[in-house]
Amino acid sequence: MTTHPAPTVHDVRHAETGAEQPATSLDAFAVCALSGAYSAVAEARRFTAATLEGWGVCAPVVSDAVLVVSELTGNALRHAVPRHPDAESPRPELVCAAWLALAHQDAGVLCAVSDSSRAVPALAAPDPLAEEGRGLWIVDRLSESWGWTRPDRTGKTVWAQLPVPRPTG
Repeated sequence: MTTHPAPTVHDVRHAETGAEQPATSLDAFAVCALSGAYSAVAEARRFTAATLEGWGVCAPVVSDAVLVVSELTGNALRHAVPRHPDAESPRPELVCAAWLALAHQDAGVLCAVSDSSRAVPALAAPDPLAEEGRGLWIVDRLSESWGWTRPDRTGKTVWAQLPVPRPTG
């Protein structure tokens, strides 16, 4: 499992020539702006399910992707979205607190959530008695690999790659 920063577009270079590496071909790509309201998690789940089903991704992968996106979005809203000074909830008036991107490429689905925080995710062993703290553990278990882009002044993106089984026969 990948649990380290992913290279940015600027880091992806051929050592010999200095030219950018060719991008992986995408079969499909979709993006969704997410508000700062906690209802954005449900919106992200619906968007993910509808998009992946529309692309013909098999049901078990859709279910795993929905759960992964739910955890990534929840983390972005919990840890990266500014909150009212006197409230526990995020500022729902934010037009776009985070972005969700989905890509179907080769034999996998990439789920990515971008937010404005520079804090990197930290995978910790889940406490069996805790009410929270299992999100990245779930992402780690369901994904083939996951990681994040190096934070910059605009924030970071946390991503997870889920394998899609090839049809047999």
